[in-house]
Amino acid sequence: MTEKTLGNVLVTGGAGFIGSALSQQLASRAERWVAFDLMHPQVHRSAERPETLHPDAELVVGDVTEPQAWDALFGSLRPDLVIHLAAETGTAQSLHEASRHARVNVVGTTELLDGLGRAGIVPVGFLLASSRAVYGEGLWEHEDGTRFVPGQRSHAQLERGEWDFPGARPILSSIGSTPPTPTSVYGATKLAQENVLSAWVDAHDSALGILRLQNVYGPGQSLINSYTGIVSLFSQWAAEGRSIPVYEDGDITRDFVYIDDVASAFALLAERLPESGAVRFDVGSGVSTTIMQLAQAIAEYHEAPEPHVTGQYRDGDVRFASCDIAPTERGLDWRPEWGLVAGVSALQRWIATQPA
Repeated sequence: MTEKTLGNVLVTGGAGFIGSALSQQLASRAERWVAFDLMHPQVHRSAERPETLHPDAELVVGDVTEPQAWDALFGSLRPDLVIHLAAETGTAQSLHEASRHARVNVVGTTELLDGLGRAGIVPVGFLLASSRAVYGEGLWEHEDGTRFVPGQRSHAQLERGEWDFPGARPILSSIGSTPPTPTSVYGATKLAQENVLSAWVDAHDSALGILRLQNVYGPGQSLINSYTGIVSLFSQWAAEGRSIPVYEDGDITRDFVYIDDVASAFALLAERLPESGAVRFDVGSGVSTTIMQLAQAIAEYHEAPEPHVTGQYRDGDVRFASCDIAPTERGLDWRPEWGLVAGVSALQRWIATQPA
């Protein structure tokens, strides 16, 4: 029998991609595992319980922005650990739906905390899924070795096809050295989540573990949410025998991290929370991959036509986002086990089993 070591666990957004994967690894170790989720139609094909959610998980449908939803939940649940995943996640979408992102990501977090306060509950700890978006473009380095924060690429710069910052190269993001300077509304709301939760746990002698996630992909991700799934979107195009269109010059760079590696990082962090205060870690694969390289790997799997560069761009998109995972490997005794080719192949096999 699995030892129940986690107590009562509340997972906001718990029926989503990461929440379902976490339930498969951890739900059997909890006295209760409660997935609190709105079941938003942008993410879920239907409001029915996802098959990917572990049988031991209880699903409660509710809205994180509604105080009465929290009061009802905390009338029957006193969580020892809160895993906060609920968030609007579309970086480009956030530029046009800023209020929606702020309402869910920021107000949803404060309503969670207010609900705990009204119920007189102080969890032992929180885990937060934060994002690489809090770094924005991060740090870049001039040819003379001086580093600077370039900010956001302007519309005029992108219109001219000036994709990089002249005479400079990007630096891997790291919590220890890269200042958080978000260049999207989404990134700003994720940083606000970090700050709000950090202030609350400090005042209540609780603990907070923050994982700044790079681009997470893998089986179980939404195949209908065009704002969050470039890997699944490319996969569907290639499966149809289409040439994948790649923006800018193809050299936009990301760190694609497989869902199982993300889930294992959360599991290890749950065991290593401090007695109080906040700790932060970057979670990625440790490999910087251009969007063209990703597209080529997916096209090769499907024997689809060669991807093509379009020269199109998205306002607010960052050029380079990849992180140094060495501090996380040391701090959590964690190692990513999935490379891009193996992860992409596993995703394709899973997509092939899903409804059209």
